[in-house]
Amino acid sequence: MTADLLCMGEPMLEFNQLPPGSDGARHYLEGHGGDTSNAAIAAARQGARVGVIAAVGQDMPGDSFIRLWQQEGVDTATVLRSDRHQTGIYFVTHDDDGHHFQHYRTNSASAMYRTADVPVDAIASARILYVSGISQGISASACDAVFAAIDVAMRHGVKLAYDTNYRPRLWPPARAAAVMHAAMAHADYAIPGLEDVRTLTGIEDPDAMLDFYLRLGSKLVLLKMGEAGAYLATADHRVRIPAYPVVPVDATGAGDTFCGAFLARILAGDTPEAAAKYAGVAAALKCTGYGAVRPIPRTADVLRAIGG
Repeated sequence: MTADLLCMGEPMLEFNQLPPGSDGARHYLEGHGGDTSNAAIAAARQGARVGVIAAVGQDMPGDSFIRLWQQEGVDTATVLRSDRHQTGIYFVTHDDDGHHFQHYRTNSASAMYRTADVPVDAIASARILYVSGISQGISASACDAVFAAIDVAMRHGVKLAYDTNYRPRLWPPARAAAVMHAAMAHADYAIPGLEDVRTLTGIEDPDAMLDFYLRLGSKLVLLKMGEAGAYLATADHRVRIPAYPVVPVDATGAGDTFCGAFLARILAGDTPEAAAKYAGVAAALKCTGYGAVRPIPRTADVLRAIGG
């Protein structure tokens, strides 16, 4: 399969905290995470032809990811298997302040990814390359590899989509901003998060945030604003996308679902506004279940919600 959308980044095995059982013990639901992997699965569930550019270990989590992607119809031809480095894992806990992450990724297979590993031919044949701040933040070599992939995309007319997804434990704001903004200057679809932009730029006003990324060079900016919905802008148009109302139980991976669903609908021929509205519903539905992947809706689920 030739993938129209290639998602480049870090897959991680997930252990998501469940509500306490009757015995009072803490239980975790095993699943799959990693922002670009989540987005790839979300896009595939909306009917897009998707592949992942990633590295996993020759271990149980790596085997689990290969099975997952193949079950979801995500192409694994550009996945490297390492016999020297393991697949990363993370834990999600929940409290009154929301959900929190604890990652274990030092010297993981993803962190060891290099420029020489970049699949030039696959990227050149795609329509969109999707990366994130996490894709670049996990290590210096992974950061360089993403820039190399972006260079390949630019030379072959492949569009670039970039989600900030800032994680303070990976790098300080100043370095993250310098790296992300150097990449996002080339983005056809910049998809930053509101809190990320506040941290990376110090800007508070959403319109000023949109202006910042448009001036940077991004052709379309889609600002993710959580419960406030999203805000879409091009050089000559901007529109607010209201949030779809649900009773959320776990927001893990909601932004990834938003990105994957948005790009899938763009590939299907939707206007950016229609794609963003669809993505907002998909992201909201994802929040009604636990885990980053299991609750990601499929096309029929989203259309049913929109029709309702």
